[in-house]
Amino acid sequence: MIKSNRFLWKIILTAIILAMFSGCGSKVDTRQDLKEEEKELIQIGMIFDNFVMERWERDRDVFVSTAKELGAEVNVQNANSSVEEQVNLMDYFIKKKVDAIVIVPIDSAPLVSSVKKAQDAGIKVICYDRIIVGAEPDLYISFDNKMVGSIMGNLLSARLGVGDKVLMISGPITDHNVEEVNEGFMEVMREKNIEILDTYYAEEWKPEYASAYVRQHSDLISQIKGIMCGNDSLAGQAVVALAEQRLAGDIYVTGQDADLSACQRIVEGTQYMTVYKQVEKLAVRAAQATVSLVNGEVLKSDFYTTEDGNEVLYIKMEPIGVTSLNINAVIIDSGFHLKEDVYLNRPELLD
Repeated sequence: MIKSNRFLWKIILTAIILAMFSGCGSKVDTRQDLKEEEKELIQIGMIFDNFVMERWERDRDVFVSTAKELGAEVNVQNANSSVEEQVNLMDYFIKKKVDAIVIVPIDSAPLVSSVKKAQDAGIKVICYDRIIVGAEPDLYISFDNKMVGSIMGNLLSARLGVGDKVLMISGPITDHNVEEVNEGFMEVMREKNIEILDTYYAEEWKPEYASAYVRQHSDLISQIKGIMCGNDSLAGQAVVALAEQRLAGDIYVTGQDADLSACQRIVEGTQYMTVYKQVEKLAVRAAQATVSLVNGEVLKSDFYTTEDGNEVLYIKMEPIGVTSLNINAVIIDSGFHLKEDVYLNRPELLD
């Protein structure tokens, strides 16, 4: 009886020990499975110019959420308007061995070798919103920038007459988009026989340079009927300086990006128009295309021919001109901005 009890206890003890080891083994396997799942996630490095411009936060949020839905992780970095920092961040992502780098470049020349270095490491490089001239990125995705300028020119010329004069306050000359926007705008001005008195390039897109220019060139301001501003931040500061001279609303001011403050100025009558770019659609499409490239899929897209004759895969989105006549249909009905926010300073126009 004693022997049988001892034998029974041996069996029970052995079973307990086996169960313990079996349990430990399953935990180890679970951890290994999790690590393998983490390794399978696509790693994307995203480098922005800055977050001073209102729209970049929208681009970031939509891109990150879309990429997450597609099984990718995004590491977002802000270069704070420094191209040198963008070069450093390119090196940082190359060392991290990410699968793709999405960049909003500040200046082309310093980044050309960084693109080549990343591609040599097997990393896909996507130029977002702006092209890196001289490089051959795996994809360029942006809006039709020449069309942006044409929209500005056509809407502005509709308010002007033959022989009227305008000024241009553009972004930095190092931004290739500026050249294309200006080209589209100037073509329309030539067609309509409207004279461009001067073109000013605001370094690093700093809005305060626009107001300084308007204050310092009152002699030119007295001759013009319109100011083409490269974006809504520049337009906002140009309007501030015009208001100081009691000219806000008398001179037609253009912009782009459909920032909330710009939409408010449009309904107030101090900014004539802006160009709405559906950044949500751009960001979604960019995230989808980036994941597809990493997965080795072939993209259906156009080609962008660079100044040195290289052809780059190009996804082109169309912009929309916005004035007080269509702001409700384009901006508010699309949900881009809330009606009560757009009409915050003109509540009497809500109904």
